[in-house]
Amino acid sequence: NNMILKQKWDQSSFDMHRMKVKNAKPMIDTKPPETYMHLHLKLKKLQMEEERQATVERDNRILLEKMAHIMRTRGKMDNSNNYQQRSLNKTRRQRDLLRVTHENQAILKRIQSKEPHYNHLQWLDQWQVNRGYMINISKYPHHWIHSGKQKNRPPVKEKKFGSSRPLKSTGGSTPAPKASPSAARPQSSTEGAVPSSLPPVTA
Repeated sequence: NNMILKQKWDQSSFDMHRMKVKNAKPMIDTKPPETYMHLHLKLKKLQMEEERQATVERDNRILLEKMAHIMRTRGKMDNSNNYQQRSLNKTRRQRDLLRVTHENQAILKRIQSKEPHYNHLQWLDQWQVNRGYMINISKYPHHWIHSGKQKNRPPVKEKKFGSSRPLKSTGGSTPAPKASPSAARPQSSTEGAVPSSLPPVTA
């Protein structure tokens, strides 16, 4: 029951617990992966780049030497070309062209000598007959369609029912027809009358 000893034992237990917690190892590895030098410093890539730069420098040096030689000696250019074109299958192509030409001429001859299946003269006769039918059933005369005078002609006003005004003529003034004496003479009651009853017709 000594308080001093109890406090000393509790402190030693706590220190031991803290030491265990401090020295405890984690169950999950949270360390970063190991880094390798060949992943950061790619020596092969550097070597290929140096070789490419060396090739470019060599080509530039050769080109510079050629340009300097041209500037010193005015250049030596030979633009003459005495090459004659030669073909290994020229004869065969000529034969093929001749064969195709003969075949085309034969086809053209057959087409020209072939009689037509349809007779255009018969078609023309049928069209004339049909045209006559169309003229017969048309509302207006056929020559009105082809004449341009009807297009410039003003429309004629129709006479309304119950109106005594005569129609206006489009042409010049024409005199009214004279009434015949027979039209002015009144008819009798018996003249021109139809009898109400007719005698029976006997065979």
